Amino acid sequence: MSSDPVLNLWKNGLGSIPAAIWERVDLEVLILAGNELTEISEQLGRLGSLRTLDLGHNKLTKLPESIGDLVGLSKFLYLHDNRLSKLPLSIGRLEKLRYLNVSENSLSEFPKSLCNLSSLIELRLTDNRLKTLPDCVGRLKNLRELHLRNNQLTTLPDTIGKIPELRQLDLRGNPLESLPATIAEIPKLEKLDLRWVNSLSSPPWLDSLEARGCLVYR
Repeated sequence: MSSDPVLNLWKNGLGSIPAAIWERVDLEVLILAGNELTEISEQLGRLGSLRTLDLGHNKLTKLPESIGDLVGLSKFLYLHDNRLSKLPLSIGRLEKLRYLNVSENSLSEFPKSLCNLSSLIELRLTDNRLKTLPDCVGRLKNLRELHLRNNQLTTLPDTIGKIPELRQLDLRGNPLESLPATIAEIPKLEKLDLRWVNSLSSPPWLDSLEARGCLVYR
């Protein structure tokens, strides 16, 4: 048996997931993107060896609570381009996960359970319907990239400045009315993208960010 079992069923026109997949408890990479899937069985939780799971480009409206049993997920979880309006609370148990993409869905609230993902390095939530971010976002101490393009954000919490590893903050296309000055306190910020934001008066601290070498696109 391979030391790194991979099952790639990308764009196979499955429509539903074959039951035999739930017997593959050795799988470490499972790619089910682009298969017109509308639901995922609770059996998903049996695949405890998974490190990467790709469920993108389907028609999912919800995820099973058992996704929280995949505590070995450490590399990638792709959920982009579905019809998700919320995420199960159990997703907060994926404390080893480093990359999460939930872009192009229908989330109107930032799932607070994501604040428990202490290993997360990159979080993509572009093209959703988010109106606010919770204060707990400041707990994502290892986050380097936060992508929030094309949501409905009017401001951000002060705690955004508590993310010490943040390098990239993408806020393009949001109806921002104000930004917390704590953004200027993020020590490693390299790129702040404010393009397609026409509702924001540039705060004076943007100049100090640029002066220290941070690229500010506006």
